[in-house]
Amino acid sequence: MAVVKANAYGHGVGPIVRALADSAEYFGVANAAEAREVRTHLPAAQLFILGPALPEERAEIVAEGFIPSVSDVAEGAAYDELAGKSRVPVHLIIDTGMGRIGAWQDEALETARGLAQRPGLEITGIASHLPSADEDETFTREQLARFHQLVAELRAAGIHAPLVHVENSAGLLAFPAQAGEMVRAGLMLYGVSPLPEWQNHLRPVLTWKARVTLVRNVGAGRGVSYGRTFITAEPMRVATLGVGYADGYQRHLTNRSADVLIGGRRCRVLGRVTMDQIMVDVSALPEVAAGDEAVLIGRQGDEEILASELATKAGTIPWEIFTGIGRRVERVVISE
Repeated sequence: MAVVKANAYGHGVGPIVRALADSAEYFGVANAAEAREVRTHLPAAQLFILGPALPEERAEIVAEGFIPSVSDVAEGAAYDELAGKSRVPVHLIIDTGMGRIGAWQDEALETARGLAQRPGLEITGIASHLPSADEDETFTREQLARFHQLVAELRAAGIHAPLVHVENSAGLLAFPAQAGEMVRAGLMLYGVSPLPEWQNHLRPVLTWKARVTLVRNVGAGRGVSYGRTFITAEPMRVATLGVGYADGYQRHLTNRSADVLIGGRRCRVLGRVTMDQIMVDVSALPEVAAGDEAVLIGRQGDEEILASELATKAGTIPWEIFTGIGRRVERVVISE
C-alpha cells in the first residue's frame, strides 16, 4: 500500500499516484475526499481509508467501493446498513499500542465476531499501527509478536481476512520479517528514511527551490528581520529569498542555524523567518544576483539539505516539513 494522504506528503498526489500505478496494489488516504481525488487520476485504484469516516461519508465510501477501516461493531453496523447486493469490504483495526483508533487488543476477537455476523460486511483485512518503530525496538518487537498472535487467534476462530498489515516505513525497514501480507509505505516512498541509518539506501524525490529576489550590502550593527534578533557583527552581503512561512518554510527555523544552498554552497538563514521572505548570508558569494536559484531542500553541487535536517533544526519531523509546503509553491514534475 502506497500511503498518499495529505497530497502525497505534500509532493502532489496526481503525479505521485500515476508514478506508482504499476508498483502499488493499494493506496492509503486519510478520508473520502482524498480517495475521490486519487480516483480522478487512477480510476481503477483500490483505495483504503486509513482513519474513521464521518457518518455522512459512509454512503459515498460504500457506493464508490472505497475500503473503510472499522474499529468497533457499531461502526461496522453502519456500513452493513448501507450494503446492497454486494458485501462491503472492511479492514478491522486492532489497537495494539497506538491508542488512536481500533478495537483494543483484548476485545479484538469479540469485535471481529460481531462484525462477521453482519451479512453485509466482509472482513478483507486486519491491521494495526506501530507508534514507536523508529524509537523503541523492544516495544515494537513485542507489539508485532502480540499482533501476529492475535491474527492467528482470529484465523483460528474463522476470521480469514486475506490481508494483514501493520508496518509503516520504519517497521518495514527495521522489522521486515514481521510484515504480514501487506506493508504501508509512506515516508520512505518519497526518499526519506525515518531511520537515519537507512538514508543512504534512498534518494529523495523532492527538491524545493526558491529564487533570490534582492541582494544588498548591509553595514555592521544592523538588524535583520522582525525583532532584530540578528544583528550584523560586521558588514555583510545579504540576499532576500521569495519564500517564507506562508509557503511552509517554518518560522521555527528562525535563528536555528538553518541553511539554504546557493551556487552549491551553504548560506546561513539570518534572523526571523517572515511570512513571504527569508534573508541569507551570501558574503562569500559576490557573484550572487537577483533571479538566482536557492535550494531549500535537495542537492545542489556537492551539498545536500534533507527534509530531516530542516526538521531537526525546526524541532519537528520530516512529515510536517513535507506536508507543510504551501499551495503557492508550484509543483513541477520531472519525468525520468
